[in-house]
Parts: sequence; C-alpha cells; structure tokens
Amino acid sequence: MNAFVDVSFFPRDAKPLSSYRKFWAQRFGTAPFLPMSREEMTLLGWDSCDIVLVTGDAYVDHPSFGMAVIGRMLENQGFRVGIIAQPDWTSAEAFKTLGKPNLFWGVTSGNMDSMINRYTADRKIRTDDAYTPGDVGGKRPDRAAIVYSQRCREAFPEVPIVLGGIEGSLRRIAHYDYWSDKVRRSVVVDSKCDLLLYGNAERAIVEIAHRLAAREAVQKITDVRGTAFVRRQGDESASGWFEIDSTSVDTPGHVEAHINPYLMISDQAREQGATCAREEEAKEVAEGHNAKSTQGIEADLSAAVAQARTVQAAIQPLTFVPNPALRGKGTHKVPPRDKSVIRLPSYEQVKSDAVLYAHANRVLHLETNPGNARCLVQAHGEGATARDVWITPPPIPLTTAEMDLVFDLPYARSPHPRYADENGSHDHATKIPAWEMIRFSVNIMRGCFGGCTFCSITEHEGRIIQSRSEESIIREVEEIRDKVKGFTGVISDLGGPTANMYRLGCKSPAIESACRKPSCVFPGICQNLTTDHGPLINMYRRARNLKGIKKILIGSGLRYDLAVQSPEYVKELVQHHVGGYLKIAPEHTEGGPLSKMMKPGIGSYDKFKQMFDKYSEEAGKKQFLIPYFIAAHPGTSDEDMMNLAVWLKKNGFRADQVQTFYPSPMATATAMYHSTRNPLRKITRDSEKVDVVKGDKRRRLHKAFLRYHDANNWPLLREALKAMGRSDLIGNGKHHLIPSWQPLAEEGYQSARRKNSTGAGAKSSVSLSTAKRSAGASNAQPKAGQLLTQHTGLPPRRKS
Repeated sequence: MNAFVDVSFFPRDAKPLSSYRKFWAQRFGTAPFLPMSREEMTLLGWDSCDIVLVTGDAYVDHPSFGMAVIGRMLENQGFRVGIIAQPDWTSAEAFKTLGKPNLFWGVTSGNMDSMINRYTADRKIRTDDAYTPGDVGGKRPDRAAIVYSQRCREAFPEVPIVLGGIEGSLRRIAHYDYWSDKVRRSVVVDSKCDLLLYGNAERAIVEIAHRLAAREAVQKITDVRGTAFVRRQGDESASGWFEIDSTSVDTPGHVEAHINPYLMISDQAREQGATCAREEEAKEVAEGHNAKSTQGIEADLSAAVAQARTVQAAIQPLTFVPNPALRGKGTHKVPPRDKSVIRLPSYEQVKSDAVLYAHANRVLHLETNPGNARCLVQAHGEGATARDVWITPPPIPLTTAEMDLVFDLPYARSPHPRYADENGSHDHATKIPAWEMIRFSVNIMRGCFGGCTFCSITEHEGRIIQSRSEESIIREVEEIRDKVKGFTGVISDLGGPTANMYRLGCKSPAIESACRKPSCVFPGICQNLTTDHGPLINMYRRARNLKGIKKILIGSGLRYDLAVQSPEYVKELVQHHVGGYLKIAPEHTEGGPLSKMMKPGIGSYDKFKQMFDKYSEEAGKKQFLIPYFIAAHPGTSDEDMMNLAVWLKKNGFRADQVQTFYPSPMATATAMYHSTRNPLRKITRDSEKVDVVKGDKRRRLHKAFLRYHDANNWPLLREALKAMGRSDLIGNGKHHLIPSWQPLAEEGYQSARRKNSTGAGAKSSVSLSTAKRSAGASNAQPKAGQLLTQHTGLPPRRKS
C-alpha cells in the first residue's frame, strides 16, 4: 500500500534514522515504561541512565507527547533513557533522582509553552493544567525551560544540557514576551544550555546522542541542522562563513541635485559655484596666442603642426566596458547557501527599535524552508560580554518510512503507573485531560503549509507535510482497538495539525525546495499545490471498515478552502465522519483582519457550508458547523468586530468560548502586535502600520462583540456603538444587535455551560417578568446525559 512512498519529493540528503549502529546498552531491551525512579531502573537492570529527560508535563507514554517520542526514539537507538516529570523546581534535589546522566540532560517545558500553559490571554493565572494529573495547576514554573536548565546545571554541572520542545522553538532568537511586555533574549542565552533543538527533533537528537556517546565534545557539535548555540564573537570555529549583513532596514542614499538639462556644462558648473575646467583651459590657450610676439607664419604653422601631431598621438580608441547592472542572470558570484549566514539585528537593537524587531522576524520566517534556508546569527551583549547566537537551517523533514518508525515505537499508550489512583485507574481523580483528549485518536501527519500568522505550528513543525503510510495508521487503529483500556469502538480523530493536509504537497521538487512563500494557500491556493484528497478518502474508508470500529470522527481543525477543491472528500467527511458537529475556523468575516491572519475570505466558508448542508441532507442527518473566531487580532478595527457580531447574530450563533488573540513568542502576528508593522511585506521605516488592539478596555470591547448575547456586555456595547455612530443597532427588534434595556442583576446570561454563565450588571427599571421573558429558553438546564457544544444557539448532542 505504498508504505514508503513519500508524498513530498523534497530532497532529503540526510542520514536515515534507522541507519545508525545501536548503542551498546540495547542489550537491556525495551522498557514497559521509561523509568521515573531508581527502583524502576533496578528492575530493568540499569545502574545508570545514559540520558535523563526533564519535562513539565506528566509522563504519558503516547506518540502525542513529545518526551515520550524523544525517549522512545533514543531507546530505539540503544540508549538507557529515564524521565523526570514535573519535578519540584525549588531545589536541585529532585533532579538527582535518577543519578548523573552518562551523556546529557534533555530538557523541555512540555507540549506547551509554559507561560501560555499557565496564563490566560488576559494574563490571569489558570487554575488548571490539562497536562497534569487531576487537572491541577501550578505544577511547573514560569519559563520552565530556563528554570529546569538551571537546576540541571546545579545538580550535575559537568553534564551537557540539550534544550528542546516548543518553548525552545519559539524562543530561539530574541523575542517579544507578552507577559513582561518586553523583548527578551534568546532562551539559549538565558538557560545557558549547550545546545537547543528546535522543530521536530528526532533527526537531530539521534545524531547528537551518538556523537556524544563517541566522546565528541558538545562544544564541537555546531553542524547539526535544527539547532542553536552560543559562540563568542571572533571564534575561529566560525571561520569560512560568508556573512550577509541584515542588521538594518533600507535607508535612503545620497540625493543628487536636479540638473537643468538645457544648460551647457559650463553653465551647470557656474550654477553650482564652480568653473568648467575645459572652458578655463581653452581661455588660457587663446590668451597665450594673443600675447605672442609677431613671428613668422612658417614658425606658427610648424608649431601648430607639431601640436596637432601631439594631440593625434594622445587620441585612443574607445573601449566599451560591460555594465554590471545589466549582466545576465547567473553571472553574479554569490556565496554558497550552505556556507552563508545572515546577521540579524542584535538583541540590543531589536529591544530598542520595534521596526528592526519586525525586520528580524520577517527575515527569520523567510529562512524556514529546509531546502534553501541559511544560517542565522544574532548578537547578544556588547564589548567583552558579546556573544552570538547561531541558528542552523531547519531540520530535514522525515520521510514516510521514518515517520512510520517514530509512530510504530513500543508506546504503552497510557500514563505512567505512578499516576494511577487507589484502584489502578487513570479515569477519575488522577485523570490527565490532555491524555483523555487524544486517548483514542491517531496522528496521521505533521506540519502545516497554511501559514496562519497567529499560529505556532509552522514555526515548530514546518511547512513541509510529513505523512505516515496508510499501513502504519491502520496498525495504530488496530492497536487502540485491541489494547487500549476503555475503547468503545469510536476513534475520536484521524488528523493532525490540519485534518485534511494528509499527503498534500508541492507538485515540483525543485519549486518546493526553492519556495520562500509563507503560505501555500494565501491569498489563494498555489497552482503548484496538489489538492487531491484521494489518499485520505481511501484511508478513511479502510479504517472505518475494520472489525470492531463503530465510528471514526474527525476532531482536528479542517482547512475548508482546501476541502472545497474535493467535493468527494466533503461528501465522505460529512456523511461518515461527523458526529453531529464539525469544528471549523473562519476566524473572522472582514477582509482587514483576515489579510493579517493570512486566512481566506468568508466566501470560502459559505461555499463549504453549502456543501456541508447539501451532503448532510442527502444522508438524512441533522448536523452543524461550529465556527471559531478570534477577537482583538492585529489589523482588526472596532468596526470589523461590530460587523462580525452582526454576522453572528444574523446566522444564529452565540459563542460561549471566545478566543482572544494571544501573542505567542516569534509568531508573525506577535511581531505585528509589538511593532505595529506588517512583516508580511518588506519592512522599511515607512512601511505599512497595523491597527493593534492593546489595552484592557479595547480588548474587552472586541471580546464583548463576540459575546453580544451576554447581558453583562450590553452597557459596554451600547457606549461603543453610540461612539461609532451606530445607534441603529441598539433596539428591541430582530435586526438590532443588542436591546435598549438591561435585565435585573439576578437575570444575567445563562450559558449551557455553567462556567460561561455570568450575572448581569447594574439593576435597571425593567420589570422582572420582562427580564424572564428575555432570557427565554436559555435559562433551561440541559438534561442529564447530553453533551453541549461551544455555541448555545445549537441543540445539545446526545451521547452515543
């Protein structure tokens, strides 16, 4: 079934993961779980660990958890790997639990950036943590990657530290930090790690582990792709590189004065306060002749002839020299890309100059294609303390065979037994919500070529789609069916970062390896992109026909502008893989914010909805789309949010869970937020400015427009609509956005989800009976056994 045929013919000049000679410790075999204690090490026959992984997540041995993937991959190479999960970071004692690692520490904050995990978009501390047993918050520190690295260094100072995970990926250069509202240094500098691995790190971690096992000094490992490290300026190891200076944006050159084209050369010279040398020379010659004494005509003639001969001898033929500006393509001598390094503006520059920050962000995103990316370097510090952070090009994407190897590793597909309750179960008090979410799901691919500016997937996983083979996916579905406790026959998801990018890629290997576009689907779908959903359709059909499989749902986000290119796929999806509701993310309805998000227009959503409704009706099913929207995204005006609210009411949506823009490190939209410039275009001092929604009041207003149905928001919306000159949207008719009256305090908005319900604001003179009528059916409590959706405008879904 084409197990090892890659959908992307991207050139992969890299050593295969399966080609390394196994480390000697492979004789110990495979561990049921990677050990988290000395007792477990003893049972495995180990006296020490070669590598100890430290993570901010609970240890779940599942391919959706980064530490499990890295740990099992290193185990596959023959190394003894231990895990320290969510250690007490107040001292170094917890980091000595497994003893001194023989080779290196592997450190990560977990599957999420630790600050995003701990704080809301309003900078409020979360009380929960989906990656912790019992959903308990506070089990990891702020900036966990830095704290864990410091404690590892305290525990065993001589052991190299290799930092990874999404927190490392998003903070590999100087970056804007939303929580402190300032630009912070590269995490390589702050954590004092020896190496940072960004992106999917299997290829890099395997090479580094074998090189360290061969006793190569970690300071000498500077040629592995997908890594970042610190070099002192002037280090001899950096010799032989061609440096491209990109430390400033374009500035105007010398401006020449305008010259009157009708003036003679001498006139032009006099206008500029000078004289023409030729004119003065002629004048001197004439005066000399006039001053001569009377001489014979013969003498004058002979002198004139001699002068003429001298002038004739001085005359040289014209020589035409080629103009460098007119040279043909390919005649320029450029340094090889594999030995070129682009110098970004220094940390000190981007910290004090928002325009240079936007410029650095743009350069970094242009150098993300593994086929043509160059090294980057950014100075940190000045004078004797100056250091350069070097970033090598992104890792070479995994082949299909390598993806199969990674996902076919012997995962237990369960949390570590340490987290079980008194009954040995993981389903009650110690349940880990993130594991529960992916417990019966299958990841079929990696990467995303959508390029949404607010998203961090492409910064971490890249734009080249890495797909598993159909055989590997089917094996995992069968393993879930046969081995995972509590399976009822329903696969919750066959997806990935995007549900329908499986086996999609560029038609041309040459174009794919040379392209520098940030998105393959914006402003429109690239003509070189394959949109054939046939392999995905075949895989869906084969998986749902397996014995013991009752239903396969698609829970990942869907790229609907791609889906409409394949009506057969939409029909297959709607009629067989939707459990009543399908999540979809238009994000907005207005062109201004959509252009800054790099998302398609709302027309694509309308087209998909028509197909969705048509195929649902043909199947005799009543199904609904659940659209998601973002408030306060850069480039969004108050009028844009008002128009979105009107669209929501017109289409009958009441969004309870509202996503406010969250500036994650290194994202393009975050660069817009910080710099008020648009790095999707060339950055200059006069480049396009972006309307940025800052300040709590305006962010609350944009969020209130999305929750126009919540009575608590009506006073704020009334004030804003009047200021915008849109009082016509205030009233008690169906065409009005919000009413002119305010309910009593005890009659606030009642959501189908209790935690989304709010009490109303100030009391008004409206009668209680009127308030009760306004609440209507929304006050009704859901029946037991019913699951509710994000949008309370839709009917509840019954449990299957």
